[in-house]
Amino acid sequence: MITPELLIKLCNGKISTSKANLFTPLLNKYMVEYDINNKLRVSAFIANLLVESGRLIYTEELASGHAYEFRKDLGNTIAGDGVKFKGRGLIQITGRTNYQLLFKAFNQDFIKFPELLEQPDNATRSACWFWSTHKLNTLADKPDFKEVVRVINGGHNGMTERQWYYDELMKIIE
Repeated sequence: MITPELLIKLCNGKISTSKANLFTPLLNKYMVEYDINNKLRVSAFIANLLVESGRLIYTEELASGHAYEFRKDLGNTIAGDGVKFKGRGLIQITGRTNYQLLFKAFNQDFIKFPELLEQPDNATRSACWFWSTHKLNTLADKPDFKEVVRVINGGHNGMTERQWYYDELMKIIE
């Protein structure tokens, strides 16, 4: 169980109380739904979310998305897809393909209204959905944290910070 106090302490006070209070119940709700339910899973999940979202500040990628233009591996085949389907949600879900899959999973039109993924409930639920559909519980249970990061990030960007959060969470969570 995540608490606002845990998030604030973990982030050395660099997360607002309002953000911690907003996202904590959503995280707890959807982590249960998607079986992110043990020390290894929760530690790996929260560590990555904190980095991907800039400590729960950003639910939309800061970059323009132009770098994703015509990336077939993301399903971006139409001019403008890169910008339209840039990273959103707490885990920064990227690409037309993922947005289409979310449309089917949540029955919400993320293709026509991609900004729906920026809303706190969708931002949190989509992160848990991504985690589940990419079988990250299995990797977290191994534990294979570096592979979890690779699946989420496509590489190991921010690895030092992710690892620090993970190690701290492993000490805190029972």
